[in-house]
Amino acid sequence: MENFDMLVSILGSTVRLSIPLIFTALAGLFSERAGIFDIGLEGKMLASAFAAAVVAYLTGSAWAGLLGGIGVSIVFSIIHGFASITNRGNQIISGVALNFVAAGLTAVLGQAWYGQGGRTPQLSGDARFSPITLPGVDAMREVPIIGPLYVNVISGNNILTYLAFLAVPLSWWVLYRTRFGLRLRAVGENPGAVDTAGISVEWLRYRAVIVAGLLCGFSGTYLGIAQSAAFIKDMSAGKGYIALAALIFAKWKPVPVMFACLLFGFLDALANFMQGKAVPGIGEVPVQIFQALPYILTCILLAGFIGAAKPPKAGGVPYVKER
Repeated sequence: MENFDMLVSILGSTVRLSIPLIFTALAGLFSERAGIFDIGLEGKMLASAFAAAVVAYLTGSAWAGLLGGIGVSIVFSIIHGFASITNRGNQIISGVALNFVAAGLTAVLGQAWYGQGGRTPQLSGDARFSPITLPGVDAMREVPIIGPLYVNVISGNNILTYLAFLAVPLSWWVLYRTRFGLRLRAVGENPGAVDTAGISVEWLRYRAVIVAGLLCGFSGTYLGIAQSAAFIKDMSAGKGYIALAALIFAKWKPVPVMFACLLFGFLDALANFMQGKAVPGIGEVPVQIFQALPYILTCILLAGFIGAAKPPKAGGVPYVKER
């Protein structure tokens, strides 16, 4: 029973730690399916976390914070689009530049406005997204196996958690069952054919990066005012890069993206749980080993140990309209 309780605790943490990865990986999915590589996911997540925390602190409303986070993230996306779509600049350089801008700007503004070393003030009450207790928790509490899973893993999460899992089938439907999704996938494979059909390649790609900004806004907001009660300097901690690795691991497909993010979340949760605990037959392992597991897996996946993961054919290539 003790082992089962431990498993339930780890699974609950897995869900909570996977949410920013799911939102961010889905953001990268829309952008990259349209042929725009987005290394700037990390920066957009960080900037939106800062904006959400600041707006939530000023207004006392978590929903206002969400709008602030989404707004700033979309602005960053449009800047990336202007550099890489309109001006046909290098998409990788543009994304990396946005990461640097977000890391520096959030730290400088946080210190200038609040004088807490880049942190924002603590949030409480309606300024944060609070856990939601689902119906039937009391009745399910004593049910073996299913009860603890329902009470501690499914119930007790905030609204953004449920929206993240809802975004997965919604993204699948948009990409594979709508005209917009068909065109978006086509522009990532053969933008010339899309242009020949009389559809604006630039406008379609701009819409894709705006959707990416929207989803990164949810991700950053979750970090700033749902998972945490304030913005902390560099709190994204490489999650944008891990989300990119999950996207490649999942071969740019929505449902596999969710499972890849859950895998990374599980490793993160396991690292937190194993701090100070001994491994049978080995003894106590330095906590840094467990903390490095998600990043080690990222390196392994990006090194190509997952088989052929072929990105969209036109990915990273600026489109020049034929005259």
